[in-house]
This record gives sequence, C-alpha cells and structure tokens, in this order.
Amino acid sequence: MSLFKRFFSKEKKETLDKGLEKTKTSVFSKLTKAIAGKSRVDAEVLDNLEEVLVTSDVGVGTTVKIIERIEARVSKDKYLGTDELNQILKEEIASLLEENNASDDSEVSLPKVDGPYVIMVVGVNGVGKTTTIGKLAYQFKQQGKKVVLGAADTFRAAAVDQLKIWADRADVDFVSQGMNADPASVAFDTLQSALASNADVVLIDTAGRLHNKVNLMNELSKIKNVMKKVIPNAPHDVMLVLDGSTGQNAIEQAKQFTKATEVTSLALTKIDGTAKGGVVIGISDQFKIPVRYIGVGEGIQDLQVFNKYEFVDSLFN
Repeated sequence: MSLFKRFFSKEKKETLDKGLEKTKTSVFSKLTKAIAGKSRVDAEVLDNLEEVLVTSDVGVGTTVKIIERIEARVSKDKYLGTDELNQILKEEIASLLEENNASDDSEVSLPKVDGPYVIMVVGVNGVGKTTTIGKLAYQFKQQGKKVVLGAADTFRAAAVDQLKIWADRADVDFVSQGMNADPASVAFDTLQSALASNADVVLIDTAGRLHNKVNLMNELSKIKNVMKKVIPNAPHDVMLVLDGSTGQNAIEQAKQFTKATEVTSLALTKIDGTAKGGVVIGISDQFKIPVRYIGVGEGIQDLQVFNKYEFVDSLFN
C-alpha cells in the first residue's frame, strides 16, 4: 500500500523497530494463537483478534472500531485469508490514526509564530516529563534554534536540579527561582528572558501533582494567564507527557489532565521498556489530541516524532 512510504532515515527506523520490539513480540505471539488452524478471517478469528487488541492496551473503544473496519472488509471482499491479517491491521489502524490528526513528520519541528514558540509541559511526577523536555531542548538546539528552559516545577526539590542538568547537557539557557518559588513568576521571568534574547523556543516545566484537580487547574490557569502578559498567544502548545509503560493508567491520567486544562499535544515515554505500546493507538483515538512524540530509548536522540505510518509499520511488519 502506497500509504506506507518511507519517512524516517534507516537509523531512526531501526531505533523505532527496536523500541517497539517488546510490544511487537507480545502482539505477534497473541496473533499467532488467535489464527491458529484458520485459513480465513471469520467470526471466531475476529473475536480472538478483539481479545488480542484489548490485552495489548489498545483499549476497548478503539478495538471495537478496528474490528468493525475489518468486519466491513470481510463482508465486502467475502474472503480474507489469515495471511493477510497483518497488512489489513496496518492499513486500518493507520487509517484510524489519520482521522485523529496523528503527526506524519519525520523530525521535531515547530510552527512559525511571532516571537518564541512556547510549550508548557504538564504531567504527573515520574512519567519522564523533565527528561522529555531535556531531549526536546537538545533536538531543537541541534536544529540551530535558541532554546530557553523554565523551571516552574518548584514543589519538588529534585525537579529544578534535574532540569538544570538537562539544560547544561543540551547547552541551552535556563531560568529558575529555586524550590518553592511561585511557578507563575518563574514562567513570567522565563518568557521575558526569552524575548530579550530573541529565543526561538521556550519549554516550561510544571508541577506534576494530580491529587487535587481544582488546585491543578487553578495553578495551570495562573501560569497561562501570566505568560499571556508577556507573549499574548502563549502557551502555543500544552504538551501532556504520559508514561506509555503504564498502559491503561496512562489513559486515566490523560482523562484527568484534559479535564483540568486544555491539552494540545501528547508525548508518550518509555515505550521501549514495555509490551504496552498499543496504548499509543488507543490514546490517539480516544482523545483526538495529536501524539507528537514517543520515547523509544534512553539516548538523547531517542525521543522521536510520532509518525503513524512508521509506528504501525514497525508494530505489524
């Protein structure tokens, strides 16, 4: 199918293949059992396939959509061999992701705006939020962009220090007022600094507390409002970072955060360490928010732009 043209370099594609290895192995072993002894896709195979997708963390709602699409093809084509199932899954899942505005870029890129492009990064503690910011900063810097990091997660002692380490590693500017400072004040200073230095992109780290949605909502709203005083349209992107290895728990976190604030993009981390990579498909479908990045390794280069075709190809190839 011409849909699956090559976007990534050979090296990037190999990293993605390796990062999805655990999920792919798990899905294929389940698929093999699902079609054992069958030569054509029938009702029993579809029932088994439904179980494969649900237990691979694709999610019930998204699984039902995929099964319905395959059922439509079975009824139209009358006969579909089980040997065609992989290709059919690739096509139907890619088509579903296409409808959900999934990215099809091959590298980290930003829309053009007046002044610095501001990304406010949200997510609970432990999902890899600060690491994601550091890797993004490095990749933007490699593109020749001037980057500023703002340490507005001031409630956790290690958060400010950790972000400083990443700023040094990526060789980008860093703004902080230390622990227990007012997060909105840090964001304000960061944007003023970015404007003064003609920065191209600003990444603002925020606290990852979910215990009280009202407090979270108020805090994030305050940070946004203060940023608008410096750059009227800021933040241009509110990026929610989720730990892909937590499967359905990541979907629950996405529900909580999308209720607390407007989320405009998603990044899923730790996909390489889990067999739950199917959650990327479910999250993209359920929330209709673009999955922009996925983490497929520890290296500073291993935060990849999420490309629906490359992802599905690696998963079912």
